[in-house]
Amino acid sequence: MTAQITKPVPLPGAERTASAPGARPSRLRVLLPGPAADANGAAMYRRWWLPWLWTAPAIGCAVVFGVYPFINTVLLSFTDAKPLGGAAGFVGLDNYTRMLQDDDFWLATRNSILYALIVVPLMVLLPLLLAVLVEKNLPGIGFFRSAFYTPVLASSVVVGLSWQWLLADDGLVNTWLEKAHLIRSAIPFLSDSWLILLSAMGLTLWKGLGWYMVFYLAALGNVPKELHEAAAMDGAGAVRRFWHITVPGVRQAMMLVGTLTGIGSLRVFTEIYMLGSSTGGPGGADRTLPFYIRDVGLDPITGNAGYGSAVSVALFLLTLGLTLLAQRLTKEDEA
Repeated sequence: MTAQITKPVPLPGAERTASAPGARPSRLRVLLPGPAADANGAAMYRRWWLPWLWTAPAIGCAVVFGVYPFINTVLLSFTDAKPLGGAAGFVGLDNYTRMLQDDDFWLATRNSILYALIVVPLMVLLPLLLAVLVEKNLPGIGFFRSAFYTPVLASSVVVGLSWQWLLADDGLVNTWLEKAHLIRSAIPFLSDSWLILLSAMGLTLWKGLGWYMVFYLAALGNVPKELHEAAAMDGAGAVRRFWHITVPGVRQAMMLVGTLTGIGSLRVFTEIYMLGSSTGGPGGADRTLPFYIRDVGLDPITGNAGYGSAVSVALFLLTLGLTLLAQRLTKEDEA
C-alpha cells in the first residue's frame, strides 16, 4: 500500500499575496497603504481609507471652526476690513504699528496679565485645599461636594447678575456691613476701577473652585495612603504632610490647572461686562484684551475688523507663550 501525497490547499486570498519566484512586487501594492503581506483575519479586507473615514467628522469640524478662522484672522490683520464686510485693502503692518502705539491696548494687556497673575496662583491652591477637605468619607460630605460644585453649573450671566445685586451700593454686602457698623458709607464695588477688577477676579475664583476641585479629587485618589500613614507615625503634622506628600503627588494636576486657568484668565470677558457694564468700567479702565477686541473690531460703525484681528493675534501669541512656559516648567519638574 503506497501513501498518497496530497497538495496543500491554498488559503483564501493567498493568490493575491503570494508572488511567483523571481517576480517583482506590484508597484501599486507598494504605494498604497494597507494591511501587511502576512496579515490575516479582518485585516485582509480592511481598506486603507477606513480609519480616515471615522475621523473625517472631527477633522472637518477642526478645520471649519478652528484652522480656517485662525488663518482668516491672521490674513485680516493685514487689511482694513470692516465688521459688516465690504472691500478690504491691504495695509501691511500698519495695524500692528498702531497697536504698539495704542495706550488703550497696553491698558487692556495690563489688565489681562494682572488678572492672570492674581487668579492663577489662587485657583491652583484654593481648589486643592477644598479637595483635601471634602476628600474624606464623612457623613453628609456628598452634600458639601455638590454645594461647592453648584456654581459651575450656573450660567455666567446669572452668576454675574447675582454678584451685581450683592455688590451694589444698596446690595446685600454693603447693607450688612453698614448694619454691622463696619463701614460708614457704601463701598463702590461697581464704580471704582480697581474694585471692579478685583470683584471680577473673585467671581472667577468662586465659579471655578468646584470645577478644579474635581480635578484634584481625581489626582488625590492616586496618592498612596501609606505615605501619609508612615509620615504620621514619624510625627509629621497635617501641614507638613500636605506640603511634602500631597503637593508632590498632585503636581501634574497643578500644572494642568495652572495652564487652563491662565488661558481662561487671558480670555475673560463676561465677568468684566457684567460688573463693569458695557463700557468695561469707568472710562474703559477695566477692559481686558477680549473686551478691547470687541470694542475696536466689532463695532458696526467705528469698528475696524483688521485692527481687531491684529489684537487677536497678539492675544494668541500671549496665550501661546503662557502655554509653552507651563510645558517647560512641567518638563523641568519631571526631569
